[in-house]
Amino acid sequence: MGNQSKTSVDGVHSDVKVLEMKTKRSNVLDVLLRVLGFLLTLTATIIVGFGKETKVISYASLQFKVTAKWEYMSAIVFFLVTNAIGCSYAAISMVVSTIARTSGNKTALLMITLLDLVIMALLFSANGAAGAVGVLGQKGNSHVQWMKVCNVFDAYCRHMTVALVLSIIGSTVFLLLVAHSLFKLHYYRSN
Repeated sequence: MGNQSKTSVDGVHSDVKVLEMKTKRSNVLDVLLRVLGFLLTLTATIIVGFGKETKVISYASLQFKVTAKWEYMSAIVFFLVTNAIGCSYAAISMVVSTIARTSGNKTALLMITLLDLVIMALLFSANGAAGAVGVLGQKGNSHVQWMKVCNVFDAYCRHMTVALVLSIIGSTVFLLLVAHSLFKLHYYRSN
């Protein structure tokens, strides 16, 4: 009977193989979530970084050449920089967490969980700022005479929307990493 529980001297049942298998699954899930967070934030960073659209606008017999770029709005700059930080952190934390898990360094794993929380908060904050600017670009604000611009820069706005959706999913991945760490902590404390 291949996978039976072993009884220790004091009568407590322990199944080392099941625990090892759960730990391996947990480690694989952690790495997969970090890879996913890396890819999502990297893609959002690239889309925003290369997003640019130039249009010629006619106004009362005058023509203006106008360009929309990420550098022109501080909220979009914040969004790009935060996604770049999230991407870099995901790559570094993937390596550090793997080393910390294999060496059993619980302090390093706790620090990674806290940093996951910080990155998640930064990403959600940047998503909110970029989303607010996106709504202004889509709808404008008649009370302060801000005109909508997405009717002119439609391709640029579509690219920013895709980047925002990817970043929101990336933020959620970091939320899942924090939740995963908390569940592991609770599971190991209760056993």
